Amino acid sequence: MFRSGSRETAEMGATGVDAGPSANTTWRVGAVDAEALLSGRHPDPFSVLGPHQTPAGVAIRAFAPYAERLSALVEDGATIILTGSGGGFFEGLAPGRTGRFRYRLRAENAGGTWDYEDPYALGAVLGEIDDYLFVQGAHREIYNRLGAHPMRFEGIEGTHFAVWAPRALRVWVVGSFNGWDGRSHQMRKRIDSGLWEIFAPGVGEGAVYKYEIVSRDGRLLPLKADPVGFAGEMRPSTGSIVAQTEHFVWSDLAFSERAKASDPRRSPMSIYEVHLGSWRRCPGGRFLSYDELAVQLVPYAADLGFTHLELLPVSEHPLDESWGYQPIGLFAPTSRFGDPSGFARFVDRAHAAGLGVILDWVPAHFPTDAHGLAKFDGETLYEHSDPRRGYHPDWNTAVYDFGRPEVMSTLAANALFWFDRYHIDGLRVDAVASMLYLDYSRKEGEWAPNPDGSNDNKDAVAFLRRVNELVYGLHPGAFTVAEESTAWSGVSAPTSAGGLGFGFKWNMGFMHDTLEYMALDPVHRRWRHDKLTFGLLYAFSENFVLPLSHDEVVHGKGSLWQKMSGDDWRKFANLRAYYGFMWAHPGKKLLFMGQEFAQRREWSEARELDWDLLQSPAHRGVQRLIRDLNHLHRTQPALHARDCEPEGFRWIVADDQEQSVAAFVRFGAAGDPPVVMVANFTPEPRRAYRLGLPRPGGWREILNTDADVYGGSGMGNLGGVTAASDALHGFPASAELTLPPLSTLYFTPADEPSAETTILARGMPA
Repeated sequence: MFRSGSRETAEMGATGVDAGPSANTTWRVGAVDAEALLSGRHPDPFSVLGPHQTPAGVAIRAFAPYAERLSALVEDGATIILTGSGGGFFEGLAPGRTGRFRYRLRAENAGGTWDYEDPYALGAVLGEIDDYLFVQGAHREIYNRLGAHPMRFEGIEGTHFAVWAPRALRVWVVGSFNGWDGRSHQMRKRIDSGLWEIFAPGVGEGAVYKYEIVSRDGRLLPLKADPVGFAGEMRPSTGSIVAQTEHFVWSDLAFSERAKASDPRRSPMSIYEVHLGSWRRCPGGRFLSYDELAVQLVPYAADLGFTHLELLPVSEHPLDESWGYQPIGLFAPTSRFGDPSGFARFVDRAHAAGLGVILDWVPAHFPTDAHGLAKFDGETLYEHSDPRRGYHPDWNTAVYDFGRPEVMSTLAANALFWFDRYHIDGLRVDAVASMLYLDYSRKEGEWAPNPDGSNDNKDAVAFLRRVNELVYGLHPGAFTVAEESTAWSGVSAPTSAGGLGFGFKWNMGFMHDTLEYMALDPVHRRWRHDKLTFGLLYAFSENFVLPLSHDEVVHGKGSLWQKMSGDDWRKFANLRAYYGFMWAHPGKKLLFMGQEFAQRREWSEARELDWDLLQSPAHRGVQRLIRDLNHLHRTQPALHARDCEPEGFRWIVADDQEQSVAAFVRFGAAGDPPVVMVANFTPEPRRAYRLGLPRPGGWREILNTDADVYGGSGMGNLGGVTAASDALHGFPASAELTLPPLSTLYFTPADEPSAETTILARGMPA
């Protein structure tokens, strides 16, 4: 517990008595160093504080601002008196001693006596391999080294703090454990990496802390939250909290093994998107806790047949109105709903109910709050230094420097962290388009092209590919989803094939086109029939998710129910028919909370959903329809197994714009029964509508969105139809159907699929 080769000076320190018989005073620290320590300006406090070997023995120096007297209690029973020079700086000598020995400090003042371990008597926790991997951008688990880690180190209980601030002159950790006086915990800088660290004895879980940083030009910066902090204070407070996150006992092994063995592309995926703060509220407006959400939200979504919960960002954020999309604590589940272990219990409960958990992950968003990452060490660090690449005009925020290895290392590790520590199943990456293009939302002169004149952000592309490779390589069964709104090619193609490597991409075109169609009065729909059909021209160019997300029901856009044309009855009928069309359409499904029961009002994060609407049969009918659609989605392989393959789809009627009718057939693997969908998007019933079918014989009507149990008129086909061997629409059989007003119907063979069905399923044109 001493420092050999430390700075020594022949200069006599401030007043004090040599603690030993030697008259040699060369062990004392110089006045310049002492004053620098007292003022918090010393560039290397570890070179002065703690035990240091000198020719006269081991000198012990400490900073104890509240002590009047200080001594070192050596483990062999000796006591070394440390003499104060004013302001809390003490030093003493153990004459003749050499080598390492353990001691504790004993402080005294008028209020009493207390013992504590000297943080400057302990060595470094980080090693050279940490420095190397971090600066190379290759530290996959940097969250195991940076941040605040309660641990036992050199036989002492405490917390190790580590943070990256390469251009800072000085960094202290301040908090509830040192009276927010950083001079007690001035950190050690690792020159090779710019990482700062200190082990703080006696500091445990629940301690609140921040970093106090002096920039290289001498400015004292606003206190900073920990970039790799694992918990944070409830807003409006902004401190980080020491938390243990790696010792949760999980019970989801069976769920995880099933996920590893499945192919998400060929598995049912119906996603319930949720903003945790406004799904439900407690009386008086209090947020539900993670545990309360586990008891209420999880069984609700499971009962409705959803396969996944997708949560708007849960990373700690200061502003409720940002919905989590302006995160500060990238590694901390927000304290609005409880502590990190509460979030782990929520995920574990979801898995027990058979629900996967997807998190919104937002590396495109970089808020500039003073306590966050912006100019973290006084200069651009995490953000790009060139404002043409480091500033986002749409959101008045910064942009990460994706090309800097340390930034890539931190962000990539953050993505892996949620899979590793919290067992999530997928990440949905927000606003990918804003990352891919250098000129995104920028006018001429506001962006800098690549040397070849191109506008793609090559650093961001490399970053996204790297993250996807790591997720898929290290976490079998996991997947990623991109919200990417442009025609960028290969978003969901493997990186080995030149793609970005996402598992799925949101189909924004489907959402925009079909909602525009449903907003039309049915008399005008014949002129925009292409809004229904156009998406099938590119439906298999990516692995798509069909999203009816939160973005479509805020900021004056109205709820989905409000978007439907017509009077009250027609709005419900239109919405039911639309859901039926969407659930049969190729692509995984996503529905934002409240739309499963036809929320009438636009969503607001400030209030819970309008659950009282379920007292109305019409709203309960929509909810029942969603439950039945999800059941069919799971149990009919044709509705999910080939969502991403053209062999799983074939048009029957694509061009009946005059009657606004569309029909197609979905196929699964060989031997799976096909499912035929036919939709009538006018309020006029279509009687004796003849439709081609893949085989003659009986066809069961397995869904009718106009059924009275859903709030419809009850018109239909009495449970099924019989197809004759009369070829039509390119199929070998046909039948006359009754198409109810504003409805979608599903049919499947009444018996086991025949050989010709199997042939058709295998032989569909691309």
